[in-house]
Amino acid sequence: MAAATLSTTDSEKLSKLQSAVAGLSQISDNEKSGFVNLVSRYLSGEAQHVDWNKIQTPTDKVVVPYDSLAPTPEDPAETKKLLDKLVVLKLNGGLGTTMGCTGPKSVIEVRNGLTFLDLIVIQIESLNSKYGCNVPLLLMNSFNTHDDTQKIVEKYTKSNIEIHTFNQSQYPRLVADEFVPLPCKGNTSKDGWYPPGHGDVFPSLKNSGKLDALLSKGKEYVFVANSDNLGAVVDLKIFNHLIRNKNEYCMEVTPKTLADVKGGTLISYEGKVQ
Repeated sequence: MAAATLSTTDSEKLSKLQSAVAGLSQISDNEKSGFVNLVSRYLSGEAQHVDWNKIQTPTDKVVVPYDSLAPTPEDPAETKKLLDKLVVLKLNGGLGTTMGCTGPKSVIEVRNGLTFLDLIVIQIESLNSKYGCNVPLLLMNSFNTHDDTQKIVEKYTKSNIEIHTFNQSQYPRLVADEFVPLPCKGNTSKDGWYPPGHGDVFPSLKNSGKLDALLSKGKEYVFVANSDNLGAVVDLKIFNHLIRNKNEYCMEVTPKTLADVKGGTLISYEGKVQ
């Protein structure tokens, strides 16, 4: 663990923090452990040391042009067999504050009275109807969106898709000068907590029990996208490429433009794609 490389002072700070976090009854043991490990990585500087000379552009072997992908199976039964192993997971933890809304971003109306979530459901309904498959929708909520989302999904009870929800982790904010969790200072409101980034989807999927449940139903692959990205849909050519090449992970990317100032870019670093 990163904690092994900490200075004496930082080790003492982490130990004090760990004791304080242990007393937070609002979160699970997995969340407590995940938060302490995250702070430990921060203190160790693990994520800060980058040798710019080692940064390279990913090769064509890594970034494969879409047009060069093999065609999908022509047998509808084979396509159904593949899709029955798939789950669509939408990241639904964000609020629509930047769009002037207070609730989950996914329930913002897009057009003709339909919300992001309505259109996502329609997309998956169409996929299931076309191929006679059973692709479920999984929503990863946060403590900010959970209650509202649970009420909203009730409107889809007559849909031909299964909809499941689970929550991503809930971590306490830190008081910088004292290095203690904000909830320990008496702030027990939502302002004292935050949902970690999208990378939390994997441990949260496991910790929630949803991973084991899906595996028991024969699900082997998960398609992950933001709930407000309606262009991110199940693509059979990409899905087939993933399976044929036995890739553990595959990401659909597009060339950056001058307008794409947010977010990072793909690089090759010490033989790994980041």
